[in-house]
Amino acid sequence: MPNHNQAFAREIAAAAQAVTTARINAQVDFVTASTPTAIVEKLKTVASRSQAVALVAPDYPAVTAAIEELKEKGIPVFSLLSDFSTTARQGYIGVDNRKVGRTAAWIIARSARRPGKVACFVGSHRFLGHELREIGFRSYFRENAPEFEVLDTLINLDTPEITHEATLDLLQKHPDLIGFYVCGGGMEGAISAIREERLSGKLIAVVNELTPESRAALADDVVAMAIGTPLPALCKELMSLMIKSVESDDVAVPGQSFLPFEIFLSENI
Repeated sequence: MPNHNQAFAREIAAAAQAVTTARINAQVDFVTASTPTAIVEKLKTVASRSQAVALVAPDYPAVTAAIEELKEKGIPVFSLLSDFSTTARQGYIGVDNRKVGRTAAWIIARSARRPGKVACFVGSHRFLGHELREIGFRSYFRENAPEFEVLDTLINLDTPEITHEATLDLLQKHPDLIGFYVCGGGMEGAISAIREERLSGKLIAVVNELTPESRAALADDVVAMAIGTPLPALCKELMSLMIKSVESDDVAVPGQSFLPFEIFLSENI
C-alpha cells in the first residue's frame, strides 16, 4: 500500500490479533512509488512469503499480469479501497466508490445558495476507485443538478503540496467556484489553501477520512463534509475473506464486499 496509509496498517494489525480461529502473521509493506514496476516488485516480494495478499494499487496492466501469475500459483490477491481487474483478483473489499462520489455531489448541490462551478481532484486516472468517485460525482450533477457546471478534473497525485497549488490555481481561474471534492488523498493541501485565501464558510469542500486535519477543518467551517472508510470493519472483513481463501480448496467467484461509508459533519465529530 502507499506510504501514507499508516492508520490502515495499524488497523490491519489489530484485526489480525483479534482473530481466534486461525494463526495469522500479518505483514504490512509499503511501496515508495505508485509506478507499475515498483508495485510489481513489491507484490512479488510480499507473495514469496505469504499465502494471501491484499493490495491498494492503481489498475495497471503490469499489475494485473502479476496478480494473474500469483493466482496460477494458488496465491489469492484481494483489492482494497480501489478495485482492479475482476478476472485477476480474488475479491474487492471497500466502500462503493460511485456512491461516495454521488454523496459528495449531493452535499454540494444541496448546500449551495446558487448554482455555479464545481470541481473534483483525483490522485491518478489509474486508480479505479478515484475514477468511480469522479463518475458518481459527475453523474449526480448531470442527473439531479444540471444547472451546475462541473469543471475538468484535476490530478493531484494524492499529495498535499500539489493539491495546495492546484487549489490556489483553481480559485484564481474560477473566483466564482461553489465547491469541490477531493476524491483521494492530499486534502491537507486543499484545506491549507482555503485557510490561506480566507474562504472558510464560502466554499463547500468535501474530503475523505476523519483525521486531525479534517476534524479541525470541519470545526472551522473550512470543510463541509468528510467521507470516511470504516477501517476496523474493513480489516475484520479482509481477515475473514483471506482466511477462507487460504483454507478452502474451491476457487471462489471473484466478488465485491461493500461496506457502508461514514459521514462526518461539524456537528457529529
